[in-house]
Amino acid sequence: MKHVLSGELRETVAANLDRFERRALNDDDLRHAAVALVIAKAEASSEATILLTLRPMTMRRHSNQYALPGGRRDGDETLIQTALRELEEELRLSLPPDNVVGLLDDYATQSGFCVTPIVVWAGDAGPLDPDPEEVAEAFYIPFSELDSDAIPHFMETEHSEHPVLYSRLPTLGHSMYAPTAAILYQFREVCIRGLDTRVAHYSQPEFAWK
Repeated sequence: MKHVLSGELRETVAANLDRFERRALNDDDLRHAAVALVIAKAEASSEATILLTLRPMTMRRHSNQYALPGGRRDGDETLIQTALRELEEELRLSLPPDNVVGLLDDYATQSGFCVTPIVVWAGDAGPLDPDPEEVAEAFYIPFSELDSDAIPHFMETEHSEHPVLYSRLPTLGHSMYAPTAAILYQFREVCIRGLDTRVAHYSQPEFAWK
């Protein structure tokens, strides 16, 4: 299997992130948040996956949208601490800072956040125990789906000169849009393929602004 979860894969992802020149945003008008791109073993195979969630309909922000575990930074915590705390709160998955492999580009959302993507190695994390108040459903997205040339797709929009980036993943059976789709696409390009692809300029659909 091309994307088997292994020490060699971790070394490859770490090396790709180490050589990647990450771009941070310095905009005092944006609130800081972090998301965790968690690399974990698939439930029924040895393939590497990324953990993804569907937010409940009852949530005030971004309800019923696909999302990476994450949220707003609290107080003086670092963005890595934010990502790991949110991961534990949402999926009951506790990982130490040593499991952080690296960071991708900051992404400014239409809802006013500067989102920092944190790549975290979970390995064989075992069964998840999602908090139903924050997670309606959790998914293991195989690397093979992320590495497919069938994604991403682009949709023109009236509110920006840049298109909306979206992807349709077989595991979901539905389309997933930026910002989550854009962050996952950059993860694919940088961590899996070793490229320097940028995604911060891609637009988000209007339903993702709230």
